[in-house]
Amino acid sequence: MKPPRPTRRELRAARNKTVPDVVASRLKVLFVGINPGLYSAAVKHHFARPGNRFWPALHRAGFTSRQLSPYEERELLKHRLGITNIVNRATASADELPEKELKAGGRRLAAKVRRLRPRVVVVLGVGAYQAAFGRKRVAIGPQPESIATTPVWVLPNPSGLNAHYPLARLVQLFRRLRRAAA
Repeated sequence: MKPPRPTRRELRAARNKTVPDVVASRLKVLFVGINPGLYSAAVKHHFARPGNRFWPALHRAGFTSRQLSPYEERELLKHRLGITNIVNRATASADELPEKELKAGGRRLAAKVRRLRPRVVVVLGVGAYQAAFGRKRVAIGPQPESIATTPVWVLPNPSGLNAHYPLARLVQLFRRLRRAAA
């Protein structure tokens, strides 16, 4: 049974709320979102909005044996996968985040990576990575720099609003990442 969708009132109340990280030490891959959307914050689960392609891409790329729902996100830890965000507070759109807040989030993420020591860090959003880490040009895929000696990948934001990357292309990129992280 699917949990009920949040009401408009619950979505408004979710502004500036947080979603708990799904993390552990020595993960294979730590996925990093930009920040929670209002829907995710209202239900307290990552990539929860219907239409988000994170969960289908993860499964179709071979990270999980079946497609998990956002409500099963803790199952990722069994696969040595985790999720966090650059900025913890929920907004209606990532465009609401000032550059200063993204840079501060980048510093927090670097400290988290030093503490958790994942094999690979994957930032899901080119613009957010650029702003958080002061990079001018970023190509999709592995980056020349690392965070605390951990290799960094940048992949497209899996939001259903990101029409530049259809699900099939996201799956190809996630599959390439899975092979590299193995």
